Amino acid sequence: MPLSANEYRFGLGKREASLLAVLAEGHKAVFSVEDAKSIAGSDAGEVVRRLVRKKWVLALKRGLYAVVPLDVGVRAADAFVVHNFVIASLLVKPYYIGYWSALNHHGLTEQIPRTTFLATTKAKHSIEILNAEYRFVTLTARKFFGWEEVQVEGRPITLSDPEKTIADCLDHPEHCGGVEQVARALYFAHQETQVAKVVAYARRMGNGAILKRLGFILEATGLLPRYEQALARFVPSLGFPSLDPLSPKRGRHNMRWRLLVNYELDPEGWRY
Repeated sequence: MPLSANEYRFGLGKREASLLAVLAEGHKAVFSVEDAKSIAGSDAGEVVRRLVRKKWVLALKRGLYAVVPLDVGVRAADAFVVHNFVIASLLVKPYYIGYWSALNHHGLTEQIPRTTFLATTKAKHSIEILNAEYRFVTLTARKFFGWEEVQVEGRPITLSDPEKTIADCLDHPEHCGGVEQVARALYFAHQETQVAKVVAYARRMGNGAILKRLGFILEATGLLPRYEQALARFVPSLGFPSLDPLSPKRGRHNMRWRLLVNYELDPEGWRY
């Protein structure tokens, strides 16, 4: 049933107003049904349902809600959205936002992914909230490091730092749109990136394919002479992992880096 003009974001009952007030005092712009129960008691579900109907609260997914700010206006409540990173921070613990999402946040790619990528140590299926996908990449404890805290909409968000973002994308190029995205990031931002730190992260992660891809990309982009010292002690292991996991597994074998080059990089074309 559509709301009447008198009902739309008005008509707050005492328990509804109390819940919103306590949430505001606790700076909980996004809250769970458990948060609501701790404030409103056993009938919290009904209180929240009334708030959702009156547009004071936005349902993000089952059991997760956002308080619609007063300053968005009455009708603007219908179009109110919460930043994907804020939602992501509430979906799993532990976590950090990484891969393509972090690549974009750090200004290392102009591509804006529709999917928000989260690294976690727990297995969890992808979910969709408000027409946006949240994909969870399960990492071993050995790879789960290298994050920093940033502020998004006044909330602390855990995000991989620039060098860990690149190392993660070299580990799993399929989570950043393919190897070209991370290759472009290295090419255009190498002066602002600590390549030696990327190498150190890669060694700590224990996947030789990261350094194989890194060495190949540095050579293909003409940057290897500048950073060759960082890779001086690297001896490629046996086996030929694909340069780009998103491309068909056919191509040429590069013996120096022991890679199956199944995607051709074109740095000259990136300038135009």
